[in-house]
Amino acid sequence: MLKNPNAMSRVHVSGNIFTPRLKADGSDGNGLTPLRGPYEATGGHFILHDGPTELAPGVWFTGPVPRKYPETNWSDQGLRIHTSTGDTVDNIPDDAALVFNTSDGLVILTGCGHAGIVNIATYATTLTDKKTVIAVIGGLHLFAKTDDVVDWTGAQLKRFGVKYLLAGHCTGIEATMRLRQALGLDRHTAPVSSVGSSFTLHKGIFPGKLAA
Repeated sequence: MLKNPNAMSRVHVSGNIFTPRLKADGSDGNGLTPLRGPYEATGGHFILHDGPTELAPGVWFTGPVPRKYPETNWSDQGLRIHTSTGDTVDNIPDDAALVFNTSDGLVILTGCGHAGIVNIATYATTLTDKKTVIAVIGGLHLFAKTDDVVDWTGAQLKRFGVKYLLAGHCTGIEATMRLRQALGLDRHTAPVSSVGSSFTLHKGIFPGKLAA
Protein backbone atom coordinates (compact mmCIF):
# COMPACT_ATOMS: atom_id res chain seq x y z
CA MET A 1 0.00 0.00 0.00
CA LEU A 2 2.90 2.38 0.55
CA LYS A 3 3.69 2.01 -3.17
CA ASN A 4 0.08 1.81 -4.36
CA PRO A 5 -2.41 3.50 -2.00
CA ASN A 6 -5.33 1.86 -3.79
CA ALA A 7 -4.09 -1.70 -3.24
CA MET A 8 -6.01 -3.50 -0.48
CA SER A 9 -7.00 -0.16 1.01
CA ARG A 10 -10.57 -1.09 1.94
CA VAL A 11 -11.59 -3.99 4.16
CA HIS A 12 -15.25 -4.82 4.72
CA VAL A 13 -15.81 -6.34 8.17
CA SER A 14 -18.59 -6.89 10.68
CA GLY A 15 -19.08 -3.99 13.04
CA ASN A 16 -18.22 -6.09 16.09
CA ILE A 17 -14.93 -7.44 14.78
CA PHE A 18 -12.91 -5.37 17.24
CA THR A 19 -14.95 -6.46 20.25
CA PRO A 20 -12.55 -7.27 23.12
CA ARG A 21 -11.88 -10.99 23.57
CA LEU A 22 -11.22 -11.24 27.27
CA LYS A 23 -8.55 -13.54 28.64
CA ALA A 24 -8.69 -15.02 32.13
CA ASP A 25 -6.69 -12.05 33.47
CA GLY A 26 -9.08 -9.56 31.89
CA SER A 27 -6.74 -8.45 29.12
CA ASP A 28 -7.87 -8.26 25.49
CA GLY A 29 -6.98 -11.28 23.40
CA ASN A 30 -8.40 -9.92 20.13
CA GLY A 31 -5.49 -10.32 17.74
CA LEU A 32 -6.93 -7.91 15.18
CA THR A 33 -7.06 -4.89 17.46
CA PRO A 34 -3.26 -4.31 17.53
CA LEU A 35 -3.18 -4.48 13.73
CA ARG A 36 -5.83 -1.82 13.21
CA GLY A 37 -3.63 1.20 13.88
CA PRO A 38 -0.67 0.12 11.72
CA TYR A 39 -2.97 -0.83 8.85
CA GLU A 40 -4.84 2.48 8.96
CA ALA A 41 -1.50 4.30 9.17
CA THR A 42 -0.68 2.99 5.69
CA GLY A 43 -3.85 4.61 4.33
CA GLY A 44 -6.15 1.63 4.63
CA HIS A 45 -9.49 1.75 6.32
CA PHE A 46 -12.01 -0.71 7.68
CA ILE A 47 -15.62 -0.44 6.58
CA LEU A 48 -17.74 -1.74 9.43
CA HIS A 49 -21.13 -3.32 8.77
CA ASP A 50 -23.66 -4.01 11.50
CA GLY A 51 -25.92 -5.77 9.00
CA PRO A 52 -25.99 -7.12 5.46
CA THR A 53 -24.76 -4.86 2.67
CA GLU A 54 -24.94 -5.25 -1.10
CA LEU A 55 -21.39 -4.26 -2.09
CA ALA A 56 -22.13 -4.50 -5.81
CA PRO A 57 -25.15 -5.69 -7.79
CA GLY A 58 -25.75 -9.26 -6.62
CA VAL A 59 -22.75 -9.34 -4.27
CA TRP A 60 -23.64 -9.35 -0.58
CA PHE A 61 -21.51 -9.04 2.52
CA THR A 62 -23.58 -10.71 5.23
CA GLY A 63 -22.24 -8.92 8.28
CA PRO A 64 -22.93 -10.85 11.51
CA VAL A 65 -24.89 -14.01 10.72
CA PRO A 66 -27.93 -14.95 12.84
CA ARG A 67 -27.39 -18.28 14.59
CA LYS A 68 -30.70 -20.02 13.88
CA TYR A 69 -29.18 -23.47 14.32
CA PRO A 70 -26.90 -24.45 17.24
CA GLU A 71 -23.76 -24.87 15.15
CA THR A 72 -20.60 -24.47 17.24
CA ASN A 73 -18.04 -24.24 14.48
CA TRP A 74 -15.26 -22.53 16.37
CA SER A 75 -12.45 -23.55 18.70
CA ASP A 76 -12.85 -22.53 22.33
CA GLN A 77 -9.61 -20.77 23.23
CA GLY A 78 -10.78 -19.70 26.66
CA LEU A 79 -11.71 -16.20 25.51
CA ARG A 80 -14.92 -14.49 26.52
CA ILE A 81 -16.88 -11.52 25.25
CA HIS A 82 -18.98 -9.07 27.23
CA THR A 83 -22.65 -8.84 26.25
CA SER A 84 -25.70 -7.07 27.62
CA THR A 85 -26.60 -10.28 29.47
CA GLY A 86 -23.13 -10.88 30.87
CA ASP A 87 -19.88 -12.46 29.76
CA THR A 88 -20.11 -15.46 27.44
CA VAL A 89 -17.79 -17.70 25.43
CA ASP A 90 -16.30 -16.08 22.35
CA ASN A 91 -18.31 -17.68 19.55
CA ILE A 92 -16.84 -15.36 16.90
CA PRO A 93 -19.96 -13.17 16.56
CA ASP A 94 -18.30 -11.15 13.80
CA ASP A 95 -18.05 -14.14 11.43
CA ALA A 96 -19.34 -13.14 8.00
CA ALA A 97 -19.42 -14.39 4.41
CA LEU A 98 -19.80 -13.18 0.85
CA VAL A 99 -22.86 -14.22 -1.13
CA PHE A 100 -23.00 -14.01 -4.92
CA ASN A 101 -26.50 -14.01 -6.38
CA THR A 102 -26.12 -15.62 -9.80
CA SER A 103 -28.56 -16.79 -12.44
CA ASP A 104 -27.81 -20.40 -11.42
CA GLY A 105 -28.25 -19.87 -7.68
CA LEU A 106 -26.21 -18.55 -4.80
CA VAL A 107 -22.46 -18.96 -4.44
CA ILE A 108 -21.28 -18.64 -0.84
CA LEU A 109 -17.69 -17.74 0.00
CA THR A 110 -16.75 -18.22 3.65
CA GLY A 111 -13.69 -17.44 5.70
CA CYS A 112 -13.80 -20.05 8.46
CA GLY A 113 -17.56 -20.51 8.64
CA HIS A 114 -17.62 -19.97 12.40
CA ALA A 115 -21.30 -19.00 12.26
CA GLY A 116 -22.00 -22.43 10.77
CA ILE A 117 -22.43 -23.02 7.07
CA VAL A 118 -26.09 -23.99 7.53
CA ASN A 119 -26.75 -20.72 9.34
CA ILE A 120 -24.86 -18.85 6.63
CA ALA A 121 -26.78 -20.55 3.82
CA THR A 122 -30.08 -19.96 5.59
CA TYR A 123 -29.29 -16.26 5.96
CA ALA A 124 -28.09 -16.02 2.36
CA THR A 125 -31.42 -17.27 1.05
CA THR A 126 -33.21 -14.78 3.27
CA LEU A 127 -31.14 -11.87 1.96
CA THR A 128 -31.60 -12.72 -1.69
CA ASP A 129 -34.99 -14.46 -1.71
CA LYS A 130 -33.31 -17.21 -3.74
CA LYS A 131 -33.56 -20.74 -2.36
CA THR A 132 -30.84 -22.61 -4.24
CA VAL A 133 -27.19 -22.55 -3.16
CA ILE A 134 -25.22 -23.88 -6.11
CA ALA A 135 -21.75 -23.67 -4.58
CA VAL A 136 -20.05 -23.41 -1.18
CA ILE A 137 -16.44 -22.30 -1.13
CA GLY A 138 -14.11 -21.77 1.82
CA GLY A 139 -13.46 -23.04 5.31
CA LEU A 140 -16.26 -24.66 7.32
CA HIS A 141 -14.42 -25.42 10.59
CA LEU A 142 -15.67 -28.98 10.81
CA PHE A 143 -12.32 -30.75 11.26
CA ALA A 144 -12.96 -31.61 14.92
CA LYS A 145 -16.69 -32.34 14.66
CA THR A 146 -18.28 -35.76 15.10
CA ASP A 147 -19.53 -37.78 12.14
CA ASP A 148 -23.10 -37.06 13.22
CA VAL A 149 -22.54 -33.30 13.09
CA VAL A 150 -20.84 -33.47 9.69
CA ASP A 151 -23.56 -35.74 8.31
CA TRP A 152 -26.25 -33.35 9.57
CA THR A 153 -24.43 -30.49 7.88
CA GLY A 154 -24.26 -32.43 4.63
CA ALA A 155 -27.97 -33.25 4.75
CA GLN A 156 -28.82 -29.59 5.26
CA LEU A 157 -26.57 -28.46 2.41
CA LYS A 158 -28.20 -31.03 0.15
CA ARG A 159 -31.54 -29.46 1.01
CA PHE A 160 -30.20 -26.18 -0.40
CA GLY A 161 -29.24 -27.95 -3.63
CA VAL A 162 -25.46 -27.59 -3.38
CA LYS A 163 -23.81 -28.89 -6.56
CA TYR A 164 -20.24 -27.76 -5.94
CA LEU A 165 -18.21 -27.88 -2.74
CA LEU A 166 -14.73 -26.42 -2.54
CA ALA A 167 -14.11 -26.66 1.19
CA GLY A 168 -10.65 -26.13 2.56
CA HIS A 169 -8.62 -24.74 5.42
CA CYS A 170 -10.42 -25.66 8.67
CA THR A 171 -12.96 -28.02 7.09
CA GLY A 172 -10.75 -31.08 7.36
CA ILE A 173 -10.17 -33.85 4.83
CA GLU A 174 -12.40 -36.40 6.58
CA ALA A 175 -15.24 -33.88 6.88
CA THR A 176 -14.87 -32.97 3.20
CA MET A 177 -15.18 -36.63 2.23
CA ARG A 178 -18.29 -37.10 4.35
CA LEU A 179 -19.86 -33.95 2.94
CA ARG A 180 -19.08 -35.16 -0.57
CA GLN A 181 -20.88 -38.41 0.14
CA ALA A 182 -23.87 -36.72 1.77
CA LEU A 183 -24.26 -34.36 -1.17
CA GLY A 184 -23.89 -37.10 -3.78
CA LEU A 185 -20.91 -35.35 -5.35
CA ASP A 186 -17.58 -36.68 -6.63
CA ARG A 187 -13.91 -35.73 -6.86
CA HIS A 188 -14.69 -33.27 -9.65
CA THR A 189 -17.48 -31.42 -7.86
CA ALA A 190 -16.20 -31.74 -4.27
CA PRO A 191 -12.42 -32.09 -4.23
CA VAL A 192 -10.12 -31.36 -1.33
CA SER A 193 -9.13 -27.79 -2.05
CA SER A 194 -5.60 -26.46 -2.07
CA VAL A 195 -3.81 -23.21 -2.83
CA GLY A 196 -4.85 -22.23 -6.34
CA SER A 197 -8.16 -24.11 -6.36
CA SER A 198 -10.98 -22.12 -7.92
CA PHE A 199 -14.62 -22.19 -8.94
CA THR A 200 -16.00 -20.60 -12.11
CA LEU A 201 -19.69 -20.30 -12.78
CA HIS A 202 -20.80 -22.52 -15.70
CA LYS A 203 -17.37 -24.19 -15.74
CA GLY A 204 -17.13 -25.74 -12.30
CA ILE A 205 -14.14 -26.38 -10.07
CA PHE A 206 -10.46 -26.29 -10.96
CA PRO A 207 -8.98 -28.26 -8.07
CA GLY A 208 -5.28 -27.69 -8.67
CA LYS A 209 -2.62 -30.36 -8.87
CA LEU A 210 -3.18 -31.72 -5.36
CA ALA A 211 -6.67 -33.03 -6.13
CA ALA A 212 -6.51 -33.36 -9.92
